[in-house]
Amino acid sequence: MTQIEKSATNIYQDLGFPNAEEMQVKAALAAKIGEIIKHRHLTQIQAAELLGITQPKLSGMLSGQFRGISESKMIDCLNRLGRDVEIVVRKPSRARKTGHTRVVVA
Repeated sequence: MTQIEKSATNIYQDLGFPNAEEMQVKAALAAKIGEIIKHRHLTQIQAAELLGITQPKLSGMLSGQFRGISESKMIDCLNRLGRDVEIVVRKPSRARKTGHTRVVVA
């Protein structure tokens, strides 16, 4: 019998990564980049050229290997794909003393 454990909202946190929140943000940004590329029917070579990165780097990012790619570069990729990115800074809820970062796709 397989034991099932309820997950937090962040798989990287569940797996014990020390930078789980950053990894979750990058995963969300990479997923959106991949979605746009697919929707526009771009090859990885075409997309890489448009994004200003190499095809192997794009391939790695889209397959979850995004440790060498900054959040800033991923935001630049979204801009190059014609998307606006807004960064909103606000106070955390009263339940938390520290803030957190998340990606909300509209």
